[in-house]
Amino acid sequence: MQRDPEPPAGLHPLLAGRFSPYRFDPSAAVDDHSLGLLLEAARWAPSAGNSQPWGFFTSRPGEPKHELVVRHLAPSSARWATDAGLLVVTLTRRHVGDTQLLYSEFADYDLGQAIAHMTVQAQAMGLAAHQFRAFDLEGLTKELCPNPGWAIISMIALGKAAGEPPQTRDRRTVADLLSAPWAPSE
Repeated sequence: MQRDPEPPAGLHPLLAGRFSPYRFDPSAAVDDHSLGLLLEAARWAPSAGNSQPWGFFTSRPGEPKHELVVRHLAPSSARWATDAGLLVVTLTRRHVGDTQLLYSEFADYDLGQAIAHMTVQAQAMGLAAHQFRAFDLEGLTKELCPNPGWAIISMIALGKAAGEPPQTRDRRTVADLLSAPWAPSE
């Protein structure tokens, strides 16, 4: 890991300024218009064969369905995610109906693209996004009961970050990105 005091020159500001906060401002709501823009950003993401195999379950504080999600958060994520203005459960369509036939072998990758688009849109709107998997997957799946073929993958907390972004960030080096997946040559 390399500790970077600032991103390299030329990196787009939306990417350079992105971070995953561990504190959200509980008084900052995500309104319907903002929610619509976040979902539109995800909708416009690329996918294999234009299959768009993603789906979202959204909840905001004060909405009845918010408690359905919050009660399944792990203690580690409940400390900060409950203050976010929006919680998004992400799903992907992995199988055709209730069979084991693959819907798309790229479904998880495509969902990641949609989430990345949503994250950049959030940053452009002055919101922060923190993606996480610290929740009871089995319990949440039973609670939300997705349609056959669909699987819950992760969650995203979105809202106004509380506090300042970190001064430095630990990131792998570009050289590591290029060499890590390959076995050393002899």
